[in-house]
Amino acid sequence: MHALPPFPVNHFPADPVVFVDLETTGGSLGIDRITEIGIVEAGPSGVTQWSTLVNPLKPIPSFIQNLTGITDSMVRDAPTFDELAANLFERMNGRLFIAHNAHFDHGFLRGEFKRVGLKFQPDVLCTVQLSRAVYPSEARHGLDALVERHALVPSARHRALADADLLWQFWQHLHRAHASDVLRGHMEKVTRRFRLAGDIDEDTIERIPAGCGIYVFYGENDMPLFVGRSVRLRQRVRSHLTGPRRSAKDLRLAALVRHVEWTATGGEIGALLAEASSVARLRPPHNRPVRERRDDARGAVWPYPGAIAIEERDPGTGLRAWHVIDQWQYFGSAATLVDAAMLRAQSPATGFELSTYRILGERLARGLAFVPLAAMVAVD
Repeated sequence: MHALPPFPVNHFPADPVVFVDLETTGGSLGIDRITEIGIVEAGPSGVTQWSTLVNPLKPIPSFIQNLTGITDSMVRDAPTFDELAANLFERMNGRLFIAHNAHFDHGFLRGEFKRVGLKFQPDVLCTVQLSRAVYPSEARHGLDALVERHALVPSARHRALADADLLWQFWQHLHRAHASDVLRGHMEKVTRRFRLAGDIDEDTIERIPAGCGIYVFYGENDMPLFVGRSVRLRQRVRSHLTGPRRSAKDLRLAALVRHVEWTATGGEIGALLAEASSVARLRPPHNRPVRERRDDARGAVWPYPGAIAIEERDPGTGLRAWHVIDQWQYFGSAATLVDAAMLRAQSPATGFELSTYRILGERLARGLAFVPLAAMVAVD
């Protein structure tokens, strides 16, 4: 991960950055293809421009032809992305990637590079988000709005190089109009880092389930640092490491993190149980210690003849899980009821867990549905 470069008075960054714009056959990643690429590269030695039409190997819809002026006949003899990939990758690799609605441009390029066996992993700065950060009172942050508001000079619209040049003009305006330390702060908040902490990168984050679960942050020498839970697991892990409104505690934690592990739990109850179990087992220093009171276990007699299983289904992912409880001890979760019975049969009882009682006592008293496992365990 590289730091944002310092900006001299002439607004040329000390390390090269690329302003990128694409034209495509449509807006669907994985279905539509690139028809034009425009790049403005700015660095300590000045500015260079590069652009090319791209043969998308499919027809361009008529409304896209009318919007961009790029026709099927114009791209028929243009190089394909496969033919451009190596040179294009070298041109952009290792540079801060700057685009308007950057998720779109970066997503298309990342997908195309992946298709030809290249991993495109730049840090990404979106000028829509940057405009919102610098000008929060403004309602519109599209490229046309920036042209009007900041007197940018378009040579064309909806052509890749012309739109990339508008981003370079916007960059120069920002550095003329705002103090460098203030602008740097805004840029730090909206820049999306590929490598977030230790060996955690965007590819790692994309593998984390979107629904309910728990995560464990580890530091040097695999030391557990923090256990957390969320109903939006991927989003929560990312916010710890990159969120613009992170607390001082989050910032201190992120500086120590080297890798992350996670478990999908099938629902919020499962996340609560798994989190409490992991905290008790790992004793991570960044979790708040559980406070016990004398009356915490009052009425904690197990009211059932044996083990029970509580079913949950994650509304976001559809993942189903059975949580196994006996004598106010959480034994873990299983994918099926049969597996839940086997889990209980094969797991030693270690005794009453206050955390499990706190999570489930009131819920079960209010009628939380469960399935008795005693008969199944006996048969097994």
